[in-house]
Amino acid sequence: MQRRTFIRAGAALLALPTLGQFAQAQEAGSNPMPAELRKALERDPTAPVLGNPNGDVTLTEFFDYNCPFCRKMVEPLHQLIQSDKQLRVVFREWPVFGDDSDYAARLSLASLKQRKYWQLHTAMFRTRGRVTEAAALRAAREVGLDIAQLERDMAAPEVDKHINSSHMLADHMGLVGTPTFIAGDEGAFGEYSLSDMRELVQRARETTS
Repeated sequence: MQRRTFIRAGAALLALPTLGQFAQAQEAGSNPMPAELRKALERDPTAPVLGNPNGDVTLTEFFDYNCPFCRKMVEPLHQLIQSDKQLRVVFREWPVFGDDSDYAARLSLASLKQRKYWQLHTAMFRTRGRVTEAAALRAAREVGLDIAQLERDMAAPEVDKHINSSHMLADHMGLVGTPTFIAGDEGAFGEYSLSDMRELVQRARETTS
């Protein structure tokens, strides 16, 4: 598991340090995540939230439906949510594997209007092979979504806003890929165990309590 400690940044999100500046400061490992960055990560109204919406700690995941390691993390994350009743989980759709991933992310965000985000999320990750447009729509039908409404809702401005924000946040923080989990002042990239995830959350809980 790769870890990074986030650093203090400027007053505006657009003024956050570049990747090179983050890398230099992370070596020192002494500065906490800036408040404006934490707010953007944890309190974006366009981002899906699972677990306890009033939990005492927030775990944010950046993921892509065509990332094989993200697929492997679905069940451990579900177990974590089930076992930690004070955990709040924010999902950041970050489509980095091409047009198919972008379509899947938009379809998934649109499912929020029908309150079936988690159902579609897990159904798409159960897809064998690449999550293409056809596969994403097939998963949506499987979980009982209204396809006509779903396709209309994909064009909502909050869908564009969420995806654009994900790319901007990832660029500014220098994220190297999916899945990336962020809790407290620490981020972890890649596939790792349920035990490791619990430790990441516990460290965040200790630093924010």
